[in-house]
This record gives sequence, C-alpha cells and structure tokens, in this order.
Amino acid sequence: MYRRHLVFIIVFSLLLSAGALPVKAQCSICTRTAQQLGERPAKALNKGIIYLAVTPLAIFGIIGYRWWKSEQHEHND
Repeated sequence: MYRRHLVFIIVFSLLLSAGALPVKAQCSICTRTAQQLGERPAKALNKGIIYLAVTPLAIFGIIGYRWWKSEQHEHND
C-alpha cells in the first residue's frame, strides 16, 4: 500500500515537473517552416501544440485516478 502511494507521488511529481522542462512538440517539417517565419511564431506554435495535448492527457489521468480509487475501495470491502 505504501509503495503504491510512493509510486503515485513520484509519477505525479514527474508529470508536474515536465511543464518546467523545455518541450519541443513539433515535427521536423513544422519546425523548419516555423523557423523560416521567425522565432516568435515557432514558439507560439510549439506552445499551441502542447496546450492541445494537455487536455486529453488530463482527462485520461482523471479517469485513471478514479478507476484506481474505485479499485482500492473494492479491495478494502
């Protein structure tokens, strides 16, 4: 039980810290095109891609957490 909590805390902390790391979410073709436009559009495009990726990941995370909690509740009964 304690080990599962520790693993959950570590994974959760890593997910939170991922936002602090520089992330490059563009494919190589998009990167080249954005670089031709300049530095500012390239950064904006990258942030937009990351923003669009966060929503599904958050939804799956919430569903997984609720599923995990319900499984824990069933095992305790």
